Amino acid sequence: MTGSNPPDDPNRGYRIGADIGGTFTDVVLVTPDGRSATRKVSSTVDDYSVGIVSGIEEILAELGEPGSTIREIVHGTTVATNVILENKGARTALITTAGFRDVLELRRLRIPELFSLEYTPPPPLVRRRYRLEVSERIDANGVVLTPLDMASADAGFERIAEEGIEAIAICLLNSYRNFDHESQLAEVVRRKFPNLFVSVSSEVLPEIREYERTSTTVINSYVGPTVANYLRSLSSQLQSAQIGAPIRIMQSNGGVMSDAAAAMKPSHIIESGPAAGVVGGAYLARQAGIDNLITFDMGGTTAKASMVEAGEPTLTTEYEVGAGISLSSRLVKGRGHALKLPVIDIAEVGAGGGSIVRIDSGGALKVGPDSAGAFPGPVCYETGGVDPTVTDANVTLGFINPQALAGGVITLNRDKAIESIQKTAAEPFKISALDAAHGVYEIANVSMIRAIKAVTTYRGRDPREFAMLAFGGSGPIHAAGIARSLGIRTVIVPPAPGLFSAFGLLTAAPAYRFVQTLFRKVDNVDIEQLDNAFARLRRTAAESLREQDQDPDLGAWTALADLRYSGQGYELSINFSDDGGITSEGLLQTVKRFHEEHDRTYGHRSDDEPVELVNIRYLVVFPSEEQPASVTEIARTNAEAKRDAYFGPDHGLLSTPVVGRADIGAHPTVGPIIVDEYDATTVVPPDAWIHRDELNNLILTFEEA
Repeated sequence: MTGSNPPDDPNRGYRIGADIGGTFTDVVLVTPDGRSATRKVSSTVDDYSVGIVSGIEEILAELGEPGSTIREIVHGTTVATNVILENKGARTALITTAGFRDVLELRRLRIPELFSLEYTPPPPLVRRRYRLEVSERIDANGVVLTPLDMASADAGFERIAEEGIEAIAICLLNSYRNFDHESQLAEVVRRKFPNLFVSVSSEVLPEIREYERTSTTVINSYVGPTVANYLRSLSSQLQSAQIGAPIRIMQSNGGVMSDAAAAMKPSHIIESGPAAGVVGGAYLARQAGIDNLITFDMGGTTAKASMVEAGEPTLTTEYEVGAGISLSSRLVKGRGHALKLPVIDIAEVGAGGGSIVRIDSGGALKVGPDSAGAFPGPVCYETGGVDPTVTDANVTLGFINPQALAGGVITLNRDKAIESIQKTAAEPFKISALDAAHGVYEIANVSMIRAIKAVTTYRGRDPREFAMLAFGGSGPIHAAGIARSLGIRTVIVPPAPGLFSAFGLLTAAPAYRFVQTLFRKVDNVDIEQLDNAFARLRRTAAESLREQDQDPDLGAWTALADLRYSGQGYELSINFSDDGGITSEGLLQTVKRFHEEHDRTYGHRSDDEPVELVNIRYLVVFPSEEQPASVTEIARTNAEAKRDAYFGPDHGLLSTPVVGRADIGAHPTVGPIIVDEYDATTVVPPDAWIHRDELNNLILTFEEA
């Protein structure tokens, strides 16, 4: 998509990380020698690419450099997610095997609200009248039972032409075993409708389970036109700004891919934005020598939590998107649309700085999930917002600078924040504005604790055994309160925490994943056949990589196997050592690791139960060009400053020192302290200690946990 005219001297080229949030767009420029420049601008909702280009141009103007000095742009975007959450995707048609048009509605018949008789799942992304059937049938072994009757598709083709269809998804039964019929059908569809976006399940997800495969393929088509248009717009505007550097897009699994590949397979970037912070967290954990880390990212619209173990993000293929929340769960399903692709295991809740505060119909104080976003924004922004938000509560409490944010880019009116909290949250309960604001703070914390438990406690992990990495514009404000509630002993706030996800983009490496279903009981596996299957998948993967201008020989290949106990409906993906080929000993070791992981995840194991192999996979990771250095230029206050901050009824209103990061030394200092920075604020309560490590991270610890 993009032209490629980076500077001739790669040692002079700059790399850009651009991360879009619901309220702010963050842009980071990193030089080859580790220097950095940053910009935080309001997200341009009508066209997010405008904010990105504006931020880049501001940084270049500050440096006095032309656009040609940019060598690479790495981008994390929520465009694909927003399309689904807002139900604004393309008018999509589904072509499927006769008798299977209702798979999207039948789903898995799982109800996330067990005792609710009124729960209704989100409507399918394809209306029933646009689900078109063709006569064909392939059995579970890949044998053709009914040849493809192209004439049976003619009526469907006529409807596609008449109904203004914008995208087509093709998913035939058992095509994961034999994709000949899908390939024939796709060839005809692409010839008849060259201007429509077409997704084919055997290209998107050649894996068992017809509902998940159909849903994932439909998602790919549903978001496809919007993502493609967005990437074209971004490319065009960059070209107009004389920036022709190639664009890489963050994938949901933590790797990056070209913008052209993202346009073809947009289902791979559904969680593009949130993934960046987790990847950056994994990089920081490796730098700091930390094995286990919870990443906590609280921005203006949502709060996201994930888990890093042994320095690596945790992945899942049990993911659902839609219905106002994105959540992975092996046990509770039905809230959204299944997306069975490797995704960093992130739990996301509607609790951000812009989350709206109100009294619900039962008379209880409620925070979110709806957000004021960038516009109209919190009341204190004076940009049209009339409903109080979490940010207004934090301004009322004295946690946030009462005059301005982002170095003065956004001016604040504390009096209006207090007035909005007083009217909406204090008067109904006959309490003070400070107590009401602290109640909002605590309720928001409870909501975010739910997200952290979703990726730890509900995965068989004890959060007390993890450190917490807090970032995002609002994360360091709430981190200490959340950590104390969960018994977490250490909170880490990285340099430039409000822009950390943008830095995280620049730590990601190009990564590609390939899968093929191979259903066998482990006891009956023929090792030679298994070796041949991995070899075929590797050849297919290598061919695909070459098509994307990647040299397969330069990648690090990791083989994996999806295993489960016989009769289970879900699998665990386990590394399979294939050094020297696939061997019986390697299979035994893989099964042993499966038992151990099952025990750790679910709390039990059954070594005597038969184990089934469901899928084989390859992960191919290519070395990134470089890793950005830590931020070394950190702020110091010009003079001693204080402001009153309210830390709840136990501590009351306290005169609290306000300092810069550079004012925090290596020796722990007890709170209360507020660390004000360009892009975020860190709140250290009275019973917490803070110091700064050699990497310029702020470290919060507690007297007891």
